[in-house]
Amino acid sequence: MRQTTTLLSVDTPGQGLFDITRRVADWVDAQNMAEGLLTLFCRHTSASLLIQENASPEVQVDLLAYFDRIAPEDAHAYTHDDEGPDDMPAHLRTALTGVNLAIPILDRRMALGTWQSLYLFEHRRRPHRRSIALHLIGT
Repeated sequence: MRQTTTLLSVDTPGQGLFDITRRVADWVDAQNMAEGLLTLFCRHTSASLLIQENASPEVQVDLLAYFDRIAPEDAHAYTHDDEGPDDMPAHLRTALTGVNLAIPILDRRMALGTWQSLYLFEHRRRPHRRSIALHLIGT
C-alpha cells in the first residue's frame, strides 16, 4: 500500500461550477496506482466540491439558480458580512454542499459514472485562487 498527496490550485473568475475532472484524472494517472481511494478536500469555507452531471449545461444553470433562492444575497438576512454581501451566502452554500469527496480508483481510473464530473463550486462573485488537497492511497 502506498499513498501520495498534492495541492491543486484553481483560479476562478467568480461564481460558478468549474470542471476539474481532467486535471485530477491526469494527476491520478501519473501516480500509477491500479486501485485505491482518492480523497479531495477544498481548503476554503466559501467554495465547495461537487460530483455533478457533465452533459447538460442547464444543470449548472439550475444549480446556481437554486442556491440563489435558498441562500440569497440579502444585507438584512445575515449578521456576518465581513467580506461583502456574498460572504455569508457563500458559507451557507458551502455548508450545504460540502468540501470533501471520496472516489474509488479502479483499473487506474476514477470510478465516476458516465455523466459525472468533478466540480469546484465557487460561491463568491469575485475571482479567487482556490486550493484543493488531493490524497491517493492504494496499490
